Amino acid sequence: MVEFAMVAPVLIMALLGLFDMSYNIYAASMVEGAIHKAARDSTIEGSDLAQAQIDGRVTDAVRAVVPSAELSFDRRAYSDFQDVGEAEDFTDSNQDGVCNDGEPFEDANGNKIWDLDRGTGGFGGARDAVLYTVSVTYKRQFPLHTFTGLPDEVTTTARTLLRNQPYAMQQTDASVEFCK
Repeated sequence: MVEFAMVAPVLIMALLGLFDMSYNIYAASMVEGAIHKAARDSTIEGSDLAQAQIDGRVTDAVRAVVPSAELSFDRRAYSDFQDVGEAEDFTDSNQDGVCNDGEPFEDANGNKIWDLDRGTGGFGGARDAVLYTVSVTYKRQFPLHTFTGLPDEVTTTARTLLRNQPYAMQQTDASVEFCK
């Protein structure tokens, strides 16, 4: 009995850790699978009309495993894969590495300001590369955090990047603007 009393806390902590890790890995794989399916569905023409349905399917798939999950969605469209996460080009007249007042820049996303990310929100158009990101936050299912100091919430993020099908000509609305 004494040996069991000494070993039991360590065994219980190890089991809780294993269960917690397994649950989080399973939840992350469900998010990955759901986002890949949703991204494939969103590459076809007219998918922007079904954004709520596509996001709803991801939500349903995740909540089947994690009922209390909070999900956030982000879509960024780029004219090409190499543009993903890139800043808008600008002429660095004073060579300080910053788009300052009066320096011209290519307004790739059409919002009239220089951005560190040239993508536009949404599904984009034909042949656009779309980065689809889903973040899921939920409370830990096992009380491991009370003993170890881990946060009581888990956040997992899944991303996928696909090119839209060539259902029309690609739209490019890049214009030259000046930094403000």
